[in-house]
Amino acid sequence: MRPSFFHHLHPPSIPAAQSRLRYTLGAGGLAVYLSLVVAFTGILEMFYYVPTPSEAALSIQVLTYHVPFGGLVRNLHYWSAQFLLVTILVHLLRVIFTGGYVPPRRFNYLLGLGLLVITVFLNFTGYVLRWDQGVHWALVAGTNLLKSIPLLGKGLYNLAVGGDSPGAATLVRFYTWHIFGLVLFFIILGIWHLFRVRRDGGIAVPPPKQRGDLSRISRFELVRRESLAALLATVVLLIVAVFLPAPIAAPLGDAGALLMDTTAPWFFLWVQELLKLGSPFIWGVVVPLGILFILALLPYIFPLPRSSELGRWYPPGNRAARLVFTALSLVVLTLTLIQIRP
Repeated sequence: MRPSFFHHLHPPSIPAAQSRLRYTLGAGGLAVYLSLVVAFTGILEMFYYVPTPSEAALSIQVLTYHVPFGGLVRNLHYWSAQFLLVTILVHLLRVIFTGGYVPPRRFNYLLGLGLLVITVFLNFTGYVLRWDQGVHWALVAGTNLLKSIPLLGKGLYNLAVGGDSPGAATLVRFYTWHIFGLVLFFIILGIWHLFRVRRDGGIAVPPPKQRGDLSRISRFELVRRESLAALLATVVLLIVAVFLPAPIAAPLGDAGALLMDTTAPWFFLWVQELLKLGSPFIWGVVVPLGILFILALLPYIFPLPRSSELGRWYPPGNRAARLVFTALSLVVLTLTLIQIRP
């Protein structure tokens, strides 16, 4: 069979043992596919979305309820974005729990972490673009965290919202960041990340002399598996999009008035719970950045697995890094569950 363009995006062959779903979890390829779904559905939404405070929420309602298949497109965009964030988190977990960040892959690990951060902010800006009564926390409390930063806070806040309080300029800036600024960074880091995967030798595996299984699969088989995974993901997305509509609420009134019962988007619920402990700067800025900094340092300050330990889950050499990641994950998960409890 003659390789197609898509086949040439893959290496000629990869180790069979490390290509199994139970090892990769399919997270890397699924993240690429979900990114394409988010981009395609987002472009379709742009034909109807009006980025003005008076028409943003109404244009979403028109798209959802009056445009043929508009509600389905919006639901697909929303859920693929949520699943993309979850998939990247799963991919991060897989890399850490298999020691897949060993040199020369440490820099690519940082690129992947950067993609995670950008995906969070893409979800955050997209959340605000609804401009309805459900986005109060993100629009007011979320942006007010910038004000708490010493010296730079006021300037950063004005840069983000376009004035002393959220308004028309805020929506335009979030819209621009969502469809251009953050997307541009995501594309650059995404292509760079995929390039480094190939350049660094693909999946982290032991040297040939230390492998128990030397069998490999071809790029044709790899593309076949990825196609089946994409088909299954499409079916799941369609089912979820049909039966679980994306959130929608009445248009936003006074953006400066924070309602008492507002909640953060699910990926920032743990930050909302942290803010109950005291200083917004310490608990809303320093602690989240500290967690991100610790994650970035995992491949640099903790022992690395030996080459013979690669290509499998839970290599003994990186036990300390796994324990730190597990502890941080449990803290974030616990805070999130506390916030969403009745």
